[in-house]
Amino acid sequence: MKAIIQDLDAQGLKAVAARFGQPAFRAKQLHEGLLQGKNISAVTTLPAAFKEALLGEFEDCAVRVERVFEGSDGTKKYLFALADGNIVEGVLMKYSYGNTQCVSTQVGCRMGCKFCASTLGGLVRNLTAGEILSQILVVNALEGGTKSARAVTNVVLMGSGEPFDNYANVVAFLKNLCSPEGLNISPRNISLSTCGLVDKMYAFAEEGIPLNLTVSLHATTDAERARTMPVANKWSIAEILGACDNYFKRTGRRFIFEYSLIEGENCDGRHAGELVELLKGRPCHVNLIRLNEVKERTLKATDSKSAYRFLGLLQKGGLSATLRRQIGSDIGGACGQLRAGYLGNRSEGR
Repeated sequence: MKAIIQDLDAQGLKAVAARFGQPAFRAKQLHEGLLQGKNISAVTTLPAAFKEALLGEFEDCAVRVERVFEGSDGTKKYLFALADGNIVEGVLMKYSYGNTQCVSTQVGCRMGCKFCASTLGGLVRNLTAGEILSQILVVNALEGGTKSARAVTNVVLMGSGEPFDNYANVVAFLKNLCSPEGLNISPRNISLSTCGLVDKMYAFAEEGIPLNLTVSLHATTDAERARTMPVANKWSIAEILGACDNYFKRTGRRFIFEYSLIEGENCDGRHAGELVELLKGRPCHVNLIRLNEVKERTLKATDSKSAYRFLGLLQKGGLSATLRRQIGSDIGGACGQLRAGYLGNRSEGR
């Protein structure tokens, strides 16, 4: 596989243009074309000889749409094919305030969370910064967006992979995404979800990218958390809370805890009371999620009545909490489900 040109920022593209004997304005033309979601070969403002030289070093197409599935609620799920043949997925969710795209940061995942389909095949490889960015560039173009009038207004790093397990590429992606010369998306419109890699949480607080930090909690004790999240064997809840407090201190941004409601595991009255004791008084919000069941796993979702009861107990206890509405459930909306199904069908020749 060749290099990914979308890994480069505006200055990097200028250096490439200079290396090929091209003036600086050619780099700008190339950058504008890439931000429109175009392949190198489709940037018509560039001389043919320059494009030929670029194609000798860089992939023409970093990410292409393999298939699109549209749910009854307007949610769109994309299967993206990478240049090496690997598959990742993303989701475009439409809200009254704009369109949010969920992107993947790795092919597969090695975190091993028991409720997530992304981990079923383990980690294949990290995505480059440009491969993460290209997921957005492609969808923005398909939805009729431009750099100045984006169809993708918000971004969440909650697709396949643990973002902080691909730390360098994710940070580079975020800097390109937020750059005024790039798509110029505000960090306030970006959310990053981690299972709690505490060392990387501390490091990220120093990066100067004050996005919305979301931590997958899903339990109130370390022992219970370890039953579904192997990462709990390395980092305790107390250590995670310390890293969250530091993030708030360094950025001024409150943090968010995701809590998937798993029948018989974490969603009775005792758990609600423990969650209140754990989080009350902290600058945080709890985002409750009705588990998206994965057929290869045995975990079951709680019913709506129980979910709302749990929410009420948290709110009564003084926590800021909401129950996420279910979207895209009819198109395998949960992380990794669509890719797993697609790969299964492909292996069976369907």
